[in-house]
Amino acid sequence: MPDRGRPDPKEEDIVYEDRRISRPDASLPDWESPDTAYRPIPIVWFAGALITQVVGQAAIFLLFRHLWGFSELAVIAIAFAASILVWEVGMKRGLSTASLAWRVATFAILAFFFALTALPVLA
Repeated sequence: MPDRGRPDPKEEDIVYEDRRISRPDASLPDWESPDTAYRPIPIVWFAGALITQVVGQAAIFLLFRHLWGFSELAVIAIAFAASILVWEVGMKRGLSTASLAWRVATFAILAFFFALTALPVLA
């Protein structure tokens, strides 16, 4: 007869109908188990600003310049205002607490894609 001092691992399984869903891992101490708290990271805000800027600047160029025929200065002013709006939203979402490197990188990509909108308008 086997020693029953240790519980059978299959007795601790979490089972749904005839399938094992999971088994608790008792070998990890409590302090080493992963926590599930949401910790936003700056790359998410950076990527959100990048995608918003790319799509927004392209839409501004196509709508205001080609579809509605606004003047060059009006299109540049609208594109600049949209870039400022993306920057402000990013800062409110959490970039203001990120490191200086993330803020500089975000400013650089916003300026770069604004330039890609403004230069063809002026050309």
